[in-house]
Amino acid sequence: MDNNSTSINSNDITLTGFLNQIKKLWWFFLIVSILFGVAGVLYAHFKSPIYQSRLTFALDDGGSQNELSGARSIASQLGINVGGNANVFADDNIIEIMLSRRIIEKVLTSEEIFNNKRYKLVEYYLNESRVRKNAPNDSKLNNIHFPTGQLRASYTYDQDSVLFLAYTDFTNDLIFVNRPDKKLNLFQVRVSSFNEKFSKIFTDRLVSETDSFYTEICTKKAKENLAILEQRVENMRGNLHSSISTKAISTDANLNPAFSETTIPFQKEQVNIEVYGESYAEMFKNLEIAWFQYLKKIPLMQIIDHADYPMLRIKTSRILSGLAFSLIGLLLITGLFYLRLLFKSTSQKIK
Repeated sequence: MDNNSTSINSNDITLTGFLNQIKKLWWFFLIVSILFGVAGVLYAHFKSPIYQSRLTFALDDGGSQNELSGARSIASQLGINVGGNANVFADDNIIEIMLSRRIIEKVLTSEEIFNNKRYKLVEYYLNESRVRKNAPNDSKLNNIHFPTGQLRASYTYDQDSVLFLAYTDFTNDLIFVNRPDKKLNLFQVRVSSFNEKFSKIFTDRLVSETDSFYTEICTKKAKENLAILEQRVENMRGNLHSSISTKAISTDANLNPAFSETTIPFQKEQVNIEVYGESYAEMFKNLEIAWFQYLKKIPLMQIIDHADYPMLRIKTSRILSGLAFSLIGLLLITGLFYLRLLFKSTSQKIK
């Protein structure tokens, strides 16, 4: 082989010879490139646009633990647990909760009206997106539906599988949640879909379900402690009222205090009233502290920017799509042309 030529491989096909062959058929390569470019333009023209919502919210996880140290000290005397310092939703954990299967599937199984017909969001997504359109005609996916009114607990294994498939699509490609500044408790949620209304509904419900679950978990311990204190206060109030009533009955039954023995029930109930009264006052104070703690534990998810219309409309550029397809077509036909020359050279050697 000539040292002045660049070898493509072990065969007698040189780079110079290959380029010369392409120059002779330049018109053919040009036509192929133009055809692929036109296909790219048509693809961009008919491809449905993507609508992306954008919602921003601020997160306040409730009161400071230091502010509740006094309440914790008092309540602990009654054997009541007011919670530790761990915060389930600290830092970026709220993002993982928002992207959890529990939250997303709950949103997908909610219902909304589209085109004057009620759908579950997952059913509408499967109908209008590429999932069912691209599925083979004999695919089980075409026969699995999510009728309105069906409870989540009654879903079959196949329905659960399809629902999980939709959940995977959303977490991988359609939902983006981030915290732009790590120093601030500000979060941004973006949802992309084929329908502007669908993007808004999904975004609003995603944040709403996360907020509800967030509040439930953050206040669970405080709510349980509050319920215990309320029950104990109610019992102490009942004991106090019972002692007062018993004292009055004893007084009416022993109008003659000449005999000391007849005053014993009266004195016992007097002691009980004093004990129950002091206990009731202290427990009522603790109940107020528990209420304060419960209110401080309620988190605040304040929406700053709602997912309002109009939304960002993402449409594939016809020019860029045409250029990309044209380049792909040119590379493809060049590769095929090279393989043709390689095969022809090999055939001649065999002969």
